[in-house]
Amino acid sequence: MPFSVATTPWPAPLSAPFNGNWIWQTADGPANTWVAFRKTVSLSTVPASVKALMAADTKYWMWINGKPVVFEGALKRGPTPNDSYADEVDIARYLTAGSNTVAVLVWYFGKDGFSSKDSGKGAFYFAADAGGTPIVSDASWKVKVHSGYGPQTLSNGPNFRLAESNVEYDARNDIGDWTSTTFSDATWTSATVKGTPPTAPWGRLWPRNIPQWHNSGILQYVNQTSLPTTGTGSVIHAKLPYNAQVTPYLHVNAPSEGAQIVMMTDRSIPDGSVVARYVTRAGGQTYESLGWMSGEEVQYTIPAGVQIQELGYRETGYDSDLAGRFTSNDSALNSLWTKAQRTLYVNMRDNYMDCPTRERALWWGDVVIDLEETAYGLDRRVDLLTRNAINTLVGWQRSDQTLCAPVPGAWNQELPDQMLATVGVKSWWTYYLQTADQATIAATYPHVQSYLSTWTRDANGLLVPRPGKPTVWNWQDWGDGIDGPPLDNAWYYMALDGAARMADLLGNTADASSYRGIMSELKAAFLKAFWDGSRVASPGRSAPPDDRCNGLAIVAGLLGAAEWPAVKAVLSNTTNSSPYMEKYVLESYFLMGDAQAGLTRMRSRYQGMIQSTYTTLWEYWDTSGTISHGWSGGPLTLLSKYVAGVSPVKPGYETFSVLPQLGDLTSAKATVASPRGTITVKVTRTAIQYAITVTVPAGTTATVGLPTAAFSGGTAAQMNISANGMQVFSKGSVTGAVPGVTYAATTGGYVTFTVSPGTWNFSAAPAQ
Repeated sequence: MPFSVATTPWPAPLSAPFNGNWIWQTADGPANTWVAFRKTVSLSTVPASVKALMAADTKYWMWINGKPVVFEGALKRGPTPNDSYADEVDIARYLTAGSNTVAVLVWYFGKDGFSSKDSGKGAFYFAADAGGTPIVSDASWKVKVHSGYGPQTLSNGPNFRLAESNVEYDARNDIGDWTSTTFSDATWTSATVKGTPPTAPWGRLWPRNIPQWHNSGILQYVNQTSLPTTGTGSVIHAKLPYNAQVTPYLHVNAPSEGAQIVMMTDRSIPDGSVVARYVTRAGGQTYESLGWMSGEEVQYTIPAGVQIQELGYRETGYDSDLAGRFTSNDSALNSLWTKAQRTLYVNMRDNYMDCPTRERALWWGDVVIDLEETAYGLDRRVDLLTRNAINTLVGWQRSDQTLCAPVPGAWNQELPDQMLATVGVKSWWTYYLQTADQATIAATYPHVQSYLSTWTRDANGLLVPRPGKPTVWNWQDWGDGIDGPPLDNAWYYMALDGAARMADLLGNTADASSYRGIMSELKAAFLKAFWDGSRVASPGRSAPPDDRCNGLAIVAGLLGAAEWPAVKAVLSNTTNSSPYMEKYVLESYFLMGDAQAGLTRMRSRYQGMIQSTYTTLWEYWDTSGTISHGWSGGPLTLLSKYVAGVSPVKPGYETFSVLPQLGDLTSAKATVASPRGTITVKVTRTAIQYAITVTVPAGTTATVGLPTAAFSGGTAAQMNISANGMQVFSKGSVTGAVPGVTYAATTGGYVTFTVSPGTWNFSAAPAQ
């Protein structure tokens, strides 16, 4: 049975009692410290299951009896400013009857960033019960600052937005095979107990609620056979198959100690990201730099004379498969969809990220786009990450009831339009339609209420903008020609729409009625102020109309069919939006039923990214920003949802529609991993046939539509339709019956049928 987040409860902090303690060395830090812990315990027998609860400030790696158990455990602090996460891992298979050694390496970041808020104190927590034998973190554990890891000395270090530091290791100061059972820790000191949960600064412990990372093991580079066997001091370009989160590995033989090897990716320097340094001891040695980095290639600089036995990498990342698919007869669009999927995946880890290099931050403008992509690009385990992102945002809601992102971290400014987008119909309500996760709606609706209560309207019924001040950044997009007031009001309208639907779901009919009343007044005020019959624009605007606010007005539902021709004229002449707002501009074309114009603009706007050798999509239309940015992937959703036509109707895909808009394409295929099973759709057309094959999972119902405009005439009266080889519709009338297929309606430009689970082949041809 496919995984469904709807069957899991909303996250809550763990309950006491906690048998272990937070432990560390005597000092609280310092920043960028790597601390090793060891504990030896004797077991008479090993139970079938031994659940260990572990937490760290900030990250940990664990071995039991010399075998790796957890690779980069712990999440960055959250989901509230005062709390932390804990991992639960079953360690039974690593234990043996007799003596057992638990070894843990903890990396304490010790500084703020856009994705992490420093507690000021490093710490580690462990608690397990092995069949009545407790294994808990206390003063009996041995501790030692790992002398191999040193301070950041390279001039190229992460910029201030990252909480991570460079990882710099000196093998001359190595402490030996300290994770093994035979190692003697007699000279190590006893751990210092820092408190028992819940205690400051780590607060309550919350379950991790997302999987441990996918871990590939050590892999070879794409160009492995052409990599040199001896260092020269020049950069070695080790190619990755795609942009990935990796930890670089090396096996070298150094003729003498002190040779400095630098490891980075092609994005480390331009984006101000993580760099690694390794200083050799004499002889053969292996090393893996544990601080992950991201890029299209790993770059090694290895001094002359150092023999290279092997270079490699480990790919880690969020444990969700790239289960979705989209292909068409247009290879450019296929490439765009695949690059969007890769961009989405490489921007997921502890939480969603806007980029995996410069910031690693949970900017919610990106997440609104990401979370809809996940329905079409990944398997459903990713829904746990979306839920975690939502829980983090509301957990950091400020005392004045405003929301700000990125969190957790050192950021403190509200981006009003992004926050309105976040609580709106294209975000959390869209997530609910994908997942049927009512627990998330119930838990977050009070936060939506309180946030919306901070907004007021003026005497004309329009939104009063936030005054620009230290805690507000009135950012709407990058690029030229931004027309802010219509954008603000459109986002607010969509936020009210989302809140009204949440209220309906939860039975708060008075709230729903109130929100819809405001929507009605706002729509009238919007049209009066911003629509002049030919464009959406602020009163008195002399500049050309903004493509962003014209497209968003369609997406929001503020304009109807009568306004479509004028809006399309605006969009055909204006291309100011960044890749962030371009998603909504493109979506407006599909909502207006003009897939061909939408695809034409999509190809044009994304041409540089499509043709680039980069495997991910960029922050801007050129490569002056990051080359993997979450907000650029909107075409993935649009191609699967509108071109292939797959969209949930009832939450969790209990019912869904297949209403393709091929535009100028002749074929499209899509795979969607829904919570109820895999949906597949194949659409083809020729001059004399329009065919749809759809696989409907058990427990679901689909509405399949054959477009009336597929053939000359554009009406149902011009069509004959068959299902699984039997005619069911001819010249506007139902003509036959196929078990599992029921004619539904002729509406919205489609002849639609309701179908039960199974695989169905529909074919339409011109009526004779």
